[in-house]
Amino acid sequence: MKLTVWTYEGPPHVGAMRVATGMKGLHYVLHAPQGDTYADLLFTMIERRDHRPPVTYTTFQARDLGADTAYLFKDACRDAYERFKPEAIIVGASCTAELIQDDPGGLAETMGLPVPVIPLELPSYQRKENFGCDETFFQIVRALAKPVEKTARISCNILGPTGLGFRHRDDVEELTGLLSEMGVDVNVVGPMGSSPSDIARLGAAHFNVMLYPETCEAACRFLERELALPYTKIVPIGVGATRDFIAEVQGITGLTTRPDESRLRLPWWSKSVDSTYLTGKRVFLFGDATHVKACARIARDEMGFEVVGLGCYNREFARDIRALGKEFGITPLITDDYLEVEAAIEEAAPEMILGTQMERHIGKRLGIPCAVISAPVHVQDFPARYSPQVGFEGANVIFDTWIHPLVMGLEEHLLAMFREDFEFHDAAGPSHHGGHAPKPLDEVEAAGGPAPQTPRSISGTMTEERAPEATGSDVAVWLADAEKELKKIPFFVRGKAKRNTEKYALEQGVTEISVDTLYEAKAHYAR
Repeated sequence: MKLTVWTYEGPPHVGAMRVATGMKGLHYVLHAPQGDTYADLLFTMIERRDHRPPVTYTTFQARDLGADTAYLFKDACRDAYERFKPEAIIVGASCTAELIQDDPGGLAETMGLPVPVIPLELPSYQRKENFGCDETFFQIVRALAKPVEKTARISCNILGPTGLGFRHRDDVEELTGLLSEMGVDVNVVGPMGSSPSDIARLGAAHFNVMLYPETCEAACRFLERELALPYTKIVPIGVGATRDFIAEVQGITGLTTRPDESRLRLPWWSKSVDSTYLTGKRVFLFGDATHVKACARIARDEMGFEVVGLGCYNREFARDIRALGKEFGITPLITDDYLEVEAAIEEAAPEMILGTQMERHIGKRLGIPCAVISAPVHVQDFPARYSPQVGFEGANVIFDTWIHPLVMGLEEHLLAMFREDFEFHDAAGPSHHGGHAPKPLDEVEAAGGPAPQTPRSISGTMTEERAPEATGSDVAVWLADAEKELKKIPFFVRGKAKRNTEKYALEQGVTEISVDTLYEAKAHYAR
C-alpha cells in the first residue's frame, strides 16, 4: 500500500459495502476502527442516496486495543440483528481491523443468530474494491442460491449492478426493456435491488446476463457450475455490442424476436455532415476493463476515432486488455497509479480523453477535453435524468456525452476564421466550455502570448502557440512565417499537417521549420 491523493479503487471492504448498499434485507457488520466509517459518505454524498448504507461498525478506538476487541464485534453484531432484523448478515473486517486478526466470521458463527451469517475473507493488502464486490456477491450467492423450479416464460437474471456503479441504475432499466422486447422476462436483478430471498430464487431463471464482469463473474461461474445456468459474455455497450448481445441471447434461448431499433441515432449522427469532424480524432481510453473494451470498439468502429492509447486499473483483467491492445496495435497501460496514466496521456498527446474522474482532472491540467466512461466518478455522473450506457438508448447517450467536450464542426470553422477577434482568439477557448473567459488580445500579447493553460488541442485543431524554445537537437522550432502559413490550413487537417511537418523536419535534421519546410513535408507525404 502507498499514500496517494487519488485512487481508482478503494479497499475490498468498500466493494462489500457497494453490494450491501444495493441490496435490501441484508446487513453488513464491519469490524473497523473509528476512522474507517468514512465510507458511508461515498454513497450519501457522491451517489446522493436518500438513506445510509446498511452497515454497522464496531468503531473500536486506540484505547480498546489493549483489551479484547472481540467482544466489541459480538456486541455490534447482536445489536445490528436486534435493531434491523435482516434476512441475512455479512461480516468482515476493514483493512485496518484485519491487522488485529479477530476473525469476525468465526466469532459470528458462534453467536447462534437465527439468520444466515456469511463471513467474508477479503485480503485488504492484496486485492481491491472490485474484487471485494465480486467476492462478496459470490459468497452471498453460494450461501443462499438453491435449485428451484424454472419460470413458465423464458427469464434471466441481470447480475452485476451495485451501489456506486457507473450508470448501473439506468443500465438495468434499459436492459430490462431490451430483453422484454425479445420476449425475455427478468427474474432477479442482483445484487442491486435484490434481497436475500431473491438470491435464493436465482435458479428459477433460464440464464444469467453478466452485465459487469468485475462485480459478478465469480457468481456467474458458480451458478453455471452448480445450477446449470448459462451466462452471456458480451456486454451490450455500443451499437455493435448490443446487436451481438441480442444474437447471443437468441442463441441461448432460441427466440427470434429482435428489439426495435427506430430510436437508435448514433450510426447516422456519427456519419452525418456535421459529424465528419469526428473522423480521425485521436483518443486515449482508461478506466475499468469492461468499459474500456466496449468504448474502444465504439471509438474506432462507430465514431471514426483513432485510438492512440488505452489501459485499465483493475489488474484482474490485464490479460483481456493486453489482448485488446494487440488488436489495436497499442501497448496497453495496466496500472492503478494516476501519475503513470497522466504521463502516458501527455506522451500520446491525444485530442480527447475517455476515462474516469481522475482523467477528467488530468485533462484539465493538460488542456485536453475529457468525457467520463467509467467509475470511479463524482457526483455529476450520477445524474437525475435517465442516462444509460447499455443498449440502443445507451449508444445515443454515449454519442452525446463524447461530443460534448469537443467543439462542433461549424463552430470550430468559425473560430478558425475569426481567430483574431477579441472573443474568438485561441486564449479565449471554445464558447460552450466553462473557465474560458475571453481576454482582449492586447492582454494576451502583453502576457507574452496565449495563456499558459491554453489547450494544446481543441477538438483536433492544434492551437497555434508561439514558437517553442528548442530544448534539444531533436526539437524543431516553428518560425513565425511558417506558423502563419499553418493557420491557413483547414482546421480538420491542421493537426495532422503540424505533426507530419515536425516528423519530416526531425527525419531531415531540420531544426527550424520554415514555410519551405512545411511545403516540402506536404510534398513528401503526398508521394
